[in-house]
Amino acid sequence: MQLGRGIRNNNPGNIDYNNSNNWRGQLEHDPAIESRFCRFASAEYGIRAIMCLLRTYQRKYHCDSVLALINRYAPDIENDTSSYVKSVCNALSVNSNEKISTDDKKTLIALTKAIIQHENGQQPYSNDVFEKAYSLI
Repeated sequence: MQLGRGIRNNNPGNIDYNNSNNWRGQLEHDPAIESRFCRFASAEYGIRAIMCLLRTYQRKYHCDSVLALINRYAPDIENDTSSYVKSVCNALSVNSNEKISTDDKKTLIALTKAIIQHENGQQPYSNDVFEKAYSLI
């Protein structure tokens, strides 16, 4: 079985490339290799970027629930956001409007794992990879 695009790019959150973002560990953009999404030097850097985005969404835009976070992270324009919210809520055992905190390490890691699972249809990374990614924040 071939690995999904997000896993191959070390970008399991499928974060779009934007030339105004210079993520730590991000590889130089090469449209011949990947036209739309960021590529990272390792999965830890890609996972770190997801965590940083989620924290920014909570701190800057006051997205304090799974519903608010996923609506911002994966808008309806190109995602089945309601299905996305449901799968993340199930993984976290929370209601869609229940307040969560991305400042809580356990919550942030669980949220990131759920996003990776939804984006890729699998979550192949060990807890050690998430611990390393968290330490890079």
